[in-house]
Amino acid sequence: MTNKSTAPRRTLRIAMNGVTGRMGYRQHLVRSILPLRETGLRLDDGTLVDVEPILVGRNADRLAELAALHEVPTWTTDAAAVIADPSIDVYFDAQVTSRRAAALTAAIKAGKHIYTEKPTAETLEEAIELARLAQNAGVVAGVVHDKLYLPGLVKLRRLVDEGFFGRILSMRGDFGYWVFEGDGQPAQRPSWNYRAEDGGGITVDMFCHWNYVMEGILGPVRSVTAKAVTQIPVRWDENGREYAATADDAAYGIFEIDGGIIAQINSAWTVRVRRDELVEFQVDGTHGSAVAGLRNCVAQHRSSTPKPVWNPDLPVTEPFRDQWLDVPANADLDNGFKLQWEEFLRDVIAERPHRFGLLSAARGVQLAELGLQSSERGMRLEVPEIAL
Repeated sequence: MTNKSTAPRRTLRIAMNGVTGRMGYRQHLVRSILPLRETGLRLDDGTLVDVEPILVGRNADRLAELAALHEVPTWTTDAAAVIADPSIDVYFDAQVTSRRAAALTAAIKAGKHIYTEKPTAETLEEAIELARLAQNAGVVAGVVHDKLYLPGLVKLRRLVDEGFFGRILSMRGDFGYWVFEGDGQPAQRPSWNYRAEDGGGITVDMFCHWNYVMEGILGPVRSVTAKAVTQIPVRWDENGREYAATADDAAYGIFEIDGGIIAQINSAWTVRVRRDELVEFQVDGTHGSAVAGLRNCVAQHRSSTPKPVWNPDLPVTEPFRDQWLDVPANADLDNGFKLQWEEFLRDVIAERPHRFGLLSAARGVQLAELGLQSSERGMRLEVPEIAL
């Protein structure tokens, strides 16, 4: 094993824009980049890559507080200066959606490798243009696809790869929880999420996730039928001020996937949880079924499938949940966000494309756009191929 003190070393300076927000701070800074700063990233050739975060945002007081708390030497509210700085290797964006496309465009034009949250843009046209810019600039571009790295979906994908399901018939997804309105108890999500004019809405937020989940587990999405609604029309912001919720807070989608697979996914910030995890996916096939959350996965093969009989005149006596078996991880699986950061940074060092790039992100934006159009028009819409 190469000794840390004598191994070849190099440093990647990473500008992290949006670390004062919930996801940028918790998942990307605290659970991904700071642990990597402690250990370094070891490459196959023994090189040790040190990561140096630079905190970027609009709230100077909060940035100074976070920098002091985590001993990060450099922070700034001048995003343009950071993007122009030739010593910065990677630009990361976790801002509000409405500010993202312009910042990513500037970073790509400055020759930075980029890693970003979703959606990458407010419109499909902007998302495609970002993918085209990155391709022409020759930079490495990565988009957060965190759920595919989490233990539950890793197990689910393994079952697919091993042919456990036989012919896959369907997927059912259930996501959401009750987000407080903000009057009696503080809301768990920022108020901009509920204002369409600020890029909010659960369809825009979650359909880009569901697109890569369906692609990554089952295959390309070919059509969408959706209904998006605003079920809580009035909420209270971070300062206790009442405001009109103009964005959808619940969306119900039916998706057709290659191979005749039908997926149904409900997404809502207006539902109380009665399931094992905040999101669960059930995949059913001719040979077996499985239910996966973010961490756990259970399966039932056809050879051990019981034979329920519908009889509303008698109480149910079968312990249905007990008839499923846990799917083991068979490996140590780290935080999903951190795992993808590591993979992306390895791709940056190797100067090779990241497997989840801006074209994948554009397909997520496309699905969200088509979902909203389907809801407005009350019809099923095809999902056309995107080409750069």
